[in-house]
Amino acid sequence: MNTWNKKPVPRELTKELTETYGIDALTAAILIRRGVMAGEDIQYFLEDDKRFLHSPFAFTNMEDAVDRILQARDEGEKVLIFGDRDVDGVTGTTVLYECFTSLGIDTRWRLPGGNDAYGLNKAAVDEFAADYGTLIVTIDCGISNGEEIAYAASLGIDVIVLDHHNPPETLPSPAIIMDAKCAGAGYPFADISGCAVAFKTTSALRFAQSELYKQEICLLSVRPVNEAYTISCMKVQNLVQKAVLEETVIPGSVPVGKTRLPDFLRGQQIFVWDGEQTRNMLTAVFGTGVEFNLMDIRPEIAKRIPAVAGLSLVRLKSHSKIARYNPAKATEIEGFYNIFVTYMHKQLAAQFPRHEQAEERELQLVALAAIADVMPLKNENRIFLRHGLAAINAGRVRPGLLELLSHRDLLGKRITSTTLAWQVVPVLNAAGRLGQPELAAELFMEETPTKRDALAAKIVELNNQRKRLDAESFVYAKESAETSIAKHADKLCVVIDERIHRGVSGLVAGKLCGCYNIPAIVATVVDDTVIGSMRSCRSCDATKFLNKMDGIFLNHGGHNSAAGFSLKKDRMDEFMQTLELLAPTIELTEDTSGIVNVDAELPPSYLKPDVLNVVDAFEPYGEKNQPLTFMSQSLRIIDAQITGKGERTHLKLTLDCGEHKWPAMFWGESGRLHRDFDKGDSVDILYEIKRNLFNGMETPQIILKDIRRREAN
Repeated sequence: MNTWNKKPVPRELTKELTETYGIDALTAAILIRRGVMAGEDIQYFLEDDKRFLHSPFAFTNMEDAVDRILQARDEGEKVLIFGDRDVDGVTGTTVLYECFTSLGIDTRWRLPGGNDAYGLNKAAVDEFAADYGTLIVTIDCGISNGEEIAYAASLGIDVIVLDHHNPPETLPSPAIIMDAKCAGAGYPFADISGCAVAFKTTSALRFAQSELYKQEICLLSVRPVNEAYTISCMKVQNLVQKAVLEETVIPGSVPVGKTRLPDFLRGQQIFVWDGEQTRNMLTAVFGTGVEFNLMDIRPEIAKRIPAVAGLSLVRLKSHSKIARYNPAKATEIEGFYNIFVTYMHKQLAAQFPRHEQAEERELQLVALAAIADVMPLKNENRIFLRHGLAAINAGRVRPGLLELLSHRDLLGKRITSTTLAWQVVPVLNAAGRLGQPELAAELFMEETPTKRDALAAKIVELNNQRKRLDAESFVYAKESAETSIAKHADKLCVVIDERIHRGVSGLVAGKLCGCYNIPAIVATVVDDTVIGSMRSCRSCDATKFLNKMDGIFLNHGGHNSAAGFSLKKDRMDEFMQTLELLAPTIELTEDTSGIVNVDAELPPSYLKPDVLNVVDAFEPYGEKNQPLTFMSQSLRIIDAQITGKGERTHLKLTLDCGEHKWPAMFWGESGRLHRDFDKGDSVDILYEIKRNLFNGMETPQIILKDIRRREAN
């Protein structure tokens, strides 16, 4: 029996959100129940503009990576992109390859195939060295390849690591590393996919084609404060804030040379918002003998953004959406910076229209990767998904994905994050799981439509094979799963079975994790190597757990909830014994699987078709942002039908919601009719609202999660 948990929401907090962000009370209440109350989090639910994406140059090492890649272009070097076999690795490899080749870089790519281990390997390094290669860029791998990277360096090959997996204690060296999870990475959001790191890199490479690359600019504003003036200066490089200085000076009290301004401004190109007014105020502070070399940028910005032409910095600040969500940035200099960056984005989009087209194609791949690698759908991941899905649903589907959608009979249908998760990502992943990831990469890179169509057909067939292997392997795993749990203190499920295909070990581990609500390890044996996957839950960190057996593994790594490993077969007994010793130390959070959190209670008067607008506002759904769950009380069942064939049959109900009569599906629960409720009963329901597509028509539909009969008073 599920517990329906509807958290109370303080009215004053709801009112604050509605007034601050201009949203309705229902949306505000849902955000509060989901713990999304800070402006910096709310902005990613309410805004779609790419302006809210973090700058690629927030990565501390981005400029070094860009310079090294451009050096390879300028000196005619050979570059190898080495990715991973899954969707994240394939899409990241594609993004980099398309960008590098468009820049004229001599590029080749490679993915682990067959029974190759995860990550960069020495054989690939040797082959590249024999081909006189000098730069390897890893994508979605590399952070755990310290030995291989050092080996590459010994052969005169530089390595750039673009990754997003949890880093080891000792980072690879020598290498330029960009992994947002590394200490000192500089990036403000750690949970982006490997493909997103590739996208950030290509965005930086495109920016490097502009005159602004590496150019340092200083924004300056002056405002009166009582009898003094405050002079604010901000250094900006690659559109990222580098330093801020603020001086408050009483007119005539101190010469400019005694302030910090000369050192800060020396050699700078200084932009101001209102040249005449700014000069007048600086003269009032320091007298006529001091001259500042200022450029009034407002007229140029107004050409691109006419709405700001007559605004002062004070009024500009109040119009800033970014400042609305981030009160700490509600200053004049921050407002100036925000509008300057927005202007430059528009300017660069006009100057380089092909860059916008490339970004649109790339963001479709970034969207796939975010879903495939189960990235939390918060922060900028939401904007990645929204832009990727918007392009797909507008009919601007990138090559490769177009053919795959066609083979999945999805062209012309509304594509959501759920569609990608259930009908697209597993198909693409099948190529890598069955040892042929190059097929997925070729699907995206191939220029000939007929060849892409053939590749899509082959990948779909591989997915059919994958499904059969998955089903068979799960049967084998279940045979020993429960016995294993008892041996591991009821905190861990461990299955090692040579009959399990290595390509589906992660899927099987995920299913076991879901069945028993504890972490699961599934491994198989390939030649003389044990290769396995771990899936975790209830706050058990998979990589930290595997780190405790570091000395046993050939390699291991991954994320908090999903990781992989390999070890020599002759160490399997040691591995199993160690697991039995470590299992009791696993700390699991409370089992909350029987508790269903309610996002909002909807009275019958709210159950109109336009409630879909609220459901749509919280798209995309996925990890850390599950579909909205509603509850309603005292709805009468006016019709009930059993549908479906075989053992598992379903219920189709019609509910009286006053003005509207709603269809409701209760999957697999036909047995509850006549037992727990009946036609004519008044019931309370727990449900999601989704679209039902029938004969080309979309209608809203209730999908029931639970139902309770109300007892007559």
